Amino acid sequence: MPSFDTVCEADLVKVKNAVDNSAKEIGTRFDFKGTSASIELKDKEITVIGDADFQLDQIADVLRNKLTKQEVDVRFLEFGDLQKIGGDKVKRVIKVRNGIEAELAKKIQRLIKDSKMKVQAAIQGDAVRVTGAKRDDLQGAMALIRKDVADVPLSFNNFRD
Repeated sequence: MPSFDTVCEADLVKVKNAVDNSAKEIGTRFDFKGTSASIELKDKEITVIGDADFQLDQIADVLRNKLTKQEVDVRFLEFGDLQKIGGDKVKRVIKVRNGIEAELAKKIQRLIKDSKMKVQAAIQGDAVRVTGAKRDDLQGAMALIRKDVADVPLSFNNFRD
């Protein structure tokens, strides 16, 4: 029975390269000289530290540019709140999305069921497996998911015939 998995996974190697390149650029840029501007990646969280909110926005812009060059969708980033950390420094934690949340998985499942297509969707951990009798039905389901769930960078893998 043909099937595919709908997942939300960022390539963490490319994300690490983008963070490293951003750190290099921050170290060499003139407007960051003599400031506490820094960026680092731990597990799936990017920590951005700066002197002011404006500086954090500049660092985030550099990060977005580097992610785009690495061909990583910036919709994987989930920006946290601004936090003060002693003196006049501020930081922001940016989470890298990985996996489909239960609420979104249910939305995808409901979307496929309501479409009256001849496919079934099943939630499996942090992925949604879609199975159907024909390959064309599965491709139609992919198009439907891409169209209706545009705010999350979903990808399709594990396509079996």
